Amino acid sequence: QVQLVESGGGLVQPGGSLRLSCAASGSIFSFVSMGWYRQAPGKERELVAIIRRSGPTNYVDSVKGRFTISRDSAENTVYLQMNSLKLEDTAVYYCNGRTANLEYWGRGTQVTVSS
Repeated sequence: QVQLVESGGGLVQPGGSLRLSCAASGSIFSFVSMGWYRQAPGKERELVAIIRRSGPTNYVDSVKGRFTISRDSAENTVYLQMNSLKLEDTAVYYCNGRTANLEYWGRGTQVTVSS
């Protein structure tokens, strides 16, 4: 059973930075893609950033230039570096991994941006 475990969330002031980590129980290259989603109160879950097995990345427009998704294959970990955080970035952030047939989710980590 594949497990994805997020960490790194917390409380940060506007303009601050956080780095989220998603540790996979197996090789991250077993996934066709891995991504970060977020869900704010009263809103639908949205894709924030994705990295494909071959390397290309994509971001939702609202985080372009501020967030960076990366991976460390030796650690089987995917990261989300979040800079210049805004109040509207407040949400629960979820790690996602997709194979050809299945989809896996972590339990989420809370990110709160507040002054």
